[in-house]
Order: sequence, then structure tokens, then C-alpha cells
Amino acid sequence: MPRYNYVLFDADNTLFDFDRAERRALQQALEDRGYPFDTLTEGLYLAINRVLWRRFDLGTIGREELARSRFHFFSQVMGGQDDPEEFNRCYLDHLARGADLLPGALELCQALASRCTLAIVTNGIACAQRGRFGRSPLRELIPWLFISEELGSQKPQPQFFQAVFEKMGLTGTEGIVVVGDTLLSDIQGGAGAGLDTVWYNPKCAPNETEIRPTFEVHDFPSLQALLLNDT
Repeated sequence: MPRYNYVLFDADNTLFDFDRAERRALQQALEDRGYPFDTLTEGLYLAINRVLWRRFDLGTIGREELARSRFHFFSQVMGGQDDPEEFNRCYLDHLARGADLLPGALELCQALASRCTLAIVTNGIACAQRGRFGRSPLRELIPWLFISEELGSQKPQPQFFQAVFEKMGLTGTEGIVVVGDTLLSDIQGGAGAGLDTVWYNPKCAPNETEIRPTFEVHDFPSLQALLLNDT
């Protein structure tokens, strides 16, 4: 008997290889606009994007400001005159094609799908996330895709998870777990909604926060054993 009946997976860098998809989409978007794709430009974009997503997770900026600002600041530093909204749309168009999964993610979901109800819960931008999900084999295994942009609230806000519960017809928190790689949005968000949590931490990064997951795993075999109660 599985440990949990419902498994709510984060998408990026939990099941999907977002780093690979992001790198390819960024390269294509930069080259479309005549920018070089090199260590400098990639590092600049990633630094800007990381700060803005952190602010988004903390609720200090909205999604539209995040999407616009990252390419506004990038273009400004590079001395360009780009329309940041068009730049962002170009990037997202490329990103939507990036359906790469992390090694072992498909096999994990195949093992779980017949014994648990699976869902994806993501803060990613809807047009990109739906494109990536629709191009991946996970669409045959995971019946639910919840995107904060479409729900009107985001992880780690409790309202996000309440909306998920309502759409799935769940009336309590027993038997539900959140699995994700990010302590703030995934683990704190799940805990704040009264759920058990699993921190997927393949790089064995230290936890220097006060956020405490119910469980921590470093690879998919361990995660599968935990969720299916085979430990």
C-alpha cells in the first residue's frame, strides 16, 4: 500500500530538466536578437532571473513584472533597445518546446501512476508549462496540471493549494504529499497547507533555512521507495 494516495509534484528540476530547456531557449532567443550566447550573457540573464523569481516567490512582485523586467534589465545592461515583452514572448515560445525530463523521472511516474493519483503544481508561466507538459510522455501518466498563473495564486501561498484541493475534490490533507526541489515555494508551501513534504535534493545542498521538510531524498529510487512505502 503506498504511503500517499496523492502526490503533488513540482515541475521544474523535480521532473523536468528545466536547466537544459532554459539554456536552449535562452540561446535561441538571444541569437534571434543578435546577442552572443556565451558565459557572460548567460550568467547575466540567470543572475537577473534568479533575483526576480525569488522576489516573485516572496510575493513582492507579480508575474507580469517578472517576465518584463528580466529582459528589460538584460537589454539595458547589454546596451540594446529591445521591447522586453516581445523578447520575453520569444523566449517563452522556445521554452515551450523544452519537454526534457530528468533522467529517471519517466520511470518514477510510471511506477507511481497505477498506485497513486499524480498532479503537477507549478509556478511556471502557463504558456510554457502547458507546451512542455503537452510534449512530454508525462501527459499520459499525470491527469492534473495546476499552474499558479491560472489559479490566481502561487506557491507558497495556502490559497494555491486550497484551489488545487477544490479542483481535485479533496476535502482533507491526509494522504497527500508535495514533492519539490525548492524549500521556499514547494516545502514551505506544502507545509503551510498542512501537507507532508518531500524535499528532492539531488545535489545534497545544505538546508540553511528554518524550513523543515517531512522527508528529504537525493535520488529517484529513494523517492519511489518512500512514496510506495517500500522502505
